[in-house]
Amino acid sequence: MIPSSYPAQDEIARLTAGMLLDIEAVHFNSSDPFTLASGLPSPTYIDCRKLISFPRIRSTLMDFLTLTVMRNAGLEAFDNVAGGETAGIPFAALVAERMALPMTYVRKKPKGYGRNARIEGTMSEGQRVLLVEDLTTDGGSKISFVDAIRETGASCAHTAVIFYYGIFPETGKTLGDHGITLHHLCTWWDVLEAARRREVFDPSTLDEVESFLRTPRAWQDARMKG
Repeated sequence: MIPSSYPAQDEIARLTAGMLLDIEAVHFNSSDPFTLASGLPSPTYIDCRKLISFPRIRSTLMDFLTLTVMRNAGLEAFDNVAGGETAGIPFAALVAERMALPMTYVRKKPKGYGRNARIEGTMSEGQRVLLVEDLTTDGGSKISFVDAIRETGASCAHTAVIFYYGIFPETGKTLGDHGITLHHLCTWWDVLEAARRREVFDPSTLDEVESFLRTPRAWQDARMKG
């Protein structure tokens, strides 16, 4: 069912950050940094996949994501909702259900047998597709999914995520140059504010996280050289 209430975006960000902390999806470690998919170090890690196991929070955040997209893009802006393999698939299904739209999903690469397809489900030429994912860092992976959607003859000008890193200034340009508008619920800055308010991590760890968020590339370079 389409959500009918529209909280302010800053309230959505505050509530989302708190819920991610509630389910322990947020991990901070300044002394032994995590290694990202890029191979670079980070004192932060978030696991949005955990949301599927918490039905009340999951439902609330899917309401938030649906109404954020409808408020920003319009109630009749889409004909199909596509999830990116694999983390985006359950969230795309939940958003599609709320928007009463068909759901599809996009593989990271052709499966290598049968139809060798990247798109699973029915996507038609001319359809306006919303790409749904769990999160985005610098926007790079979204472009591959969007290109696969556009190859079908459908259009894709919007992507929606629960979590956006919000610390890499090139992200907006990367997506914008590809004709993609990003919609999100919260960023690391919202999570850091909630973590300080709740005192769920020690102050020195939060200070180191803030240092990373302010200058992520310099923080990574210093530790790669070390």
